[in-house]
Amino acid sequence: MKIYTKAGDAGTTSLVHTKNIAKSDDRVEVMGTIDELTSHIGLVKGKISSQQTVGFLETIQKTLMTIMAGIADSYNTQYKLKEASINEIEKEIDKMEASFERPKHFILPGTNPLSAQIDVARCVARRAERCLSAVSIKFGSDTGAKKYLNRLADYLYILARYYDAASDQKEEENLEKESKLNQDELVQEVLLRMGYGKITLDMAKKLIEKIEEEAKRRGKNAVIAICGPDGNPVAVHVMDGAYLVSFDVAVRKAYTAVAVKMSTMELSKLAQPGGTFYGLDKLEGGKIVIFGGGVPLVKNDNIIGGLGISGGTGEEDHSLCEYALSLLS
Repeated sequence: MKIYTKAGDAGTTSLVHTKNIAKSDDRVEVMGTIDELTSHIGLVKGKISSQQTVGFLETIQKTLMTIMAGIADSYNTQYKLKEASINEIEKEIDKMEASFERPKHFILPGTNPLSAQIDVARCVARRAERCLSAVSIKFGSDTGAKKYLNRLADYLYILARYYDAASDQKEEENLEKESKLNQDELVQEVLLRMGYGKITLDMAKKLIEKIEEEAKRRGKNAVIAICGPDGNPVAVHVMDGAYLVSFDVAVRKAYTAVAVKMSTMELSKLAQPGGTFYGLDKLEGGKIVIFGGGVPLVKNDNIIGGLGISGGTGEEDHSLCEYALSLLS
């Protein structure tokens, strides 16, 4: 069966007991407005994560459909709204209003996208209420339906203000969190200047992210390891496609860099036969490596950690380390 029937091409439609009425008829107008309201509530529903609120909005949509059916079939008593429906929405309003401090001044919609969408639905609810009032004067209408639309507009107003308040609280929490981060960074900077600082996990993650971007640009798949000045790992990141053996090598490079306070590239020259550090790689259970890719991380002339990169030749890994050091300078 096709979606179009062509029956309304002349600008008329039918209700259950009335045929060929104009589509401009007040009853058709109010049903169309309620249909529009139901769709706006659907938009709101799609933006809300609370399943309890979504469930209540679905109940409202079903009730609105019942009201529409009562307008189309005004003699059918099963479409008359009972007082329980109004009590239910009033109970929800009271519960929500008690959960936050509602502003008593005039509200400008648009504090956040969700509350703005709810305010649009509220305006359509008021229009539906006005349209139903016009129908009531000419044709009569269900008293319960008029009450329900009035309460629904109130509910949508409170719902919008609730999400305004939730948005404000989240913004305050973000500001507080940002302030704490700034304080932590300040403390870290003071410690660095005093020579007591060490690289934090947050700093390590940010540095690793930049190194990974550069490694990808160069077409390298590497393991990036960062340790503290004590040689203990802070963060290790494995890029897709990196060699399995690179994990252990990168960690050892970072450890070596802080253990000898120099780059592993520089150490490799001093560890050659006859060199100052010849045979060093045989000590400490093999934790020391003597090929490029490890550098100490220095801030304000203090070693705050070590960086080890493994994925290419010693020269390629060392080049990536130099790039990372340029970010710290």
